[in-house]
Amino acid sequence: MKKINVNYFQKKKEDGEKIVALTAYDFVIAQFAENAGVELILVGDSLGMSVLGYETTVMVTLDEMLHHCKAVVRGTKNSFVVGDMPFMTYQISDEEAMKNATRFLQEGGVDAIKLEGGKEKAKLISRLTSAGVPVMGHIGLLPQKVMTAGGYKIAGKTEETALSLIQDAVALEQAGVFAIVLEGIPSKVSKKITETVSIPTIGIGAGEACDGQIQVVNDVLGLTTGYLPKHSKQYANLNDTIKNAFENYKNEVKSSDFPTNKESF
Repeated sequence: MKKINVNYFQKKKEDGEKIVALTAYDFVIAQFAENAGVELILVGDSLGMSVLGYETTVMVTLDEMLHHCKAVVRGTKNSFVVGDMPFMTYQISDEEAMKNATRFLQEGGVDAIKLEGGKEKAKLISRLTSAGVPVMGHIGLLPQKVMTAGGYKIAGKTEETALSLIQDAVALEQAGVFAIVLEGIPSKVSKKITETVSIPTIGIGAGEACDGQIQVVNDVLGLTTGYLPKHSKQYANLNDTIKNAFENYKNEVKSSDFPTNKESF
């Protein structure tokens, strides 16, 4: 398998082949994802809740993102790695956004960056892509705006907001993004967006019509505790596996059954 680039995803859409994407936050999981054939790995700011114990993505810093991007990049050779630009690293000014995006490429080693927002971010994205920075868009439910939105809410439920999302997608395509994440959008709206734009759409809670799908790795592996989003599906239950392993280890240490001569020098 050759190193994936942006043209790969465009061809997938043209050929009608689904794109497989997944989040990862460390070296080990990145290796597993690539070996399984995951084509796009997103180092998402969801690491705030999945790894760092934060309540929202808003608390994630640029340095934290770069730290995890480096680890994921070291764990991959062929998968396309995207770094999520965290809250307030691209909203203050276009100049600061350009500098921070450059850090993702030069220090983080990622293949592209992702940022949230529609038509209001088109000018910035155009500057980034014109400068040679590959950008993935993100519209619909925007986690970085959870505080002003009053929670995690499905986007595009009315005719007016659905039309606005379609306009957002068109604006992002014209600005030069290579793909768009559609999050928390009704299936019929996502289908319309996917049919309207010529670039790939990657859905998360946006139905089956998208050109690809992305999920949070902790949800897929059954590592999420508490609330599991409706759009998620557990493909393993590592919560129980890890819990049992740790308890067995504890019990064997307590009973002096570990270590044995086999584990000793």
